[in-house]
Amino acid sequence: MSVKIALGPLLFAWPRQEVLDLYARVGADPRVDVVYLGEAVCSRRQQVRASDWLDLARDLTGAGKEVVLSSQALLESEGDLKILRRLADSGLTVEANDLGAVGLVARTVPFVCGPHLNIYNEATLAYYADLGAVRWVPPLEGSRALIEGLHGSRPAGLETEVFAFGKLPLAFSARCFTARHYGLGKDDCEFRCFDHPEGILLRTREGQPFLTVNGIQTLSAQTHSLLSHVADLAAMGVEAIRISPQPHRLDDVIAGFDAARRGQAAVEARTWAPLGLCDGYWDGRAGIALAARQAPAEGSPQGR
Repeated sequence: MSVKIALGPLLFAWPRQEVLDLYARVGADPRVDVVYLGEAVCSRRQQVRASDWLDLARDLTGAGKEVVLSSQALLESEGDLKILRRLADSGLTVEANDLGAVGLVARTVPFVCGPHLNIYNEATLAYYADLGAVRWVPPLEGSRALIEGLHGSRPAGLETEVFAFGKLPLAFSARCFTARHYGLGKDDCEFRCFDHPEGILLRTREGQPFLTVNGIQTLSAQTHSLLSHVADLAAMGVEAIRISPQPHRLDDVIAGFDAARRGQAAVEARTWAPLGLCDGYWDGRAGIALAARQAPAEGSPQGR
């Protein structure tokens, strides 16, 4: 069976209509097999509410997609738990990104172990499988060696899904960095995230793109890409590869990974990411590193 393409949860704040338009296109796209829905970052982004996510889940399920409802990676209030309970009550698979979410869905609904549960060994993976996990996403800094080892020894019936394209969501904080950027309090943020559909870029003192801030979330500046490693993932028997929703050229990204999983020649991915690509964690190196065979040509914007 071919590796499935999964569209991960939307990490950035987009206007409601843009979100609805995104999933309308995805529902009609036969290349996408799995779709993650839900607010995974901040519950204050209220343009798309729980009822909207459930309506989208119904529509996408009717379109033949496997739908997973994502939980926040940092549950901070009873309100957050209330939303999660409503999603869990739908009977659909839930992506648990927080131990509180695991506790709520364990042995009641099937769930996906999101990348923020930090699974690094066989005992932890077996523990979650016993609680009802049906799929796991390795930690984003997981190397090929880690993924291959745990995938090969995973409990029967547990699928592996690898984050394959997008800015890497590295950390979360109770503090909202976007609000702080504007000198605002977290509870009076004026929803400035909607002004930054790809987050706010941070540079080093030397001017090098370094990180991206997105509300309470910190991501990589460069775009992580395992496009050239899809054949390796398929050879391992990995069941799914995750693409994070992009505001630009998402169709090209999906087409590139679809071609790669079917064994066709890799396309040029550098134009998909204006700030450059990275894949260092895959080889057990610094995450910002890029394999030599993928490095942009000297003089290109990514090579400077």
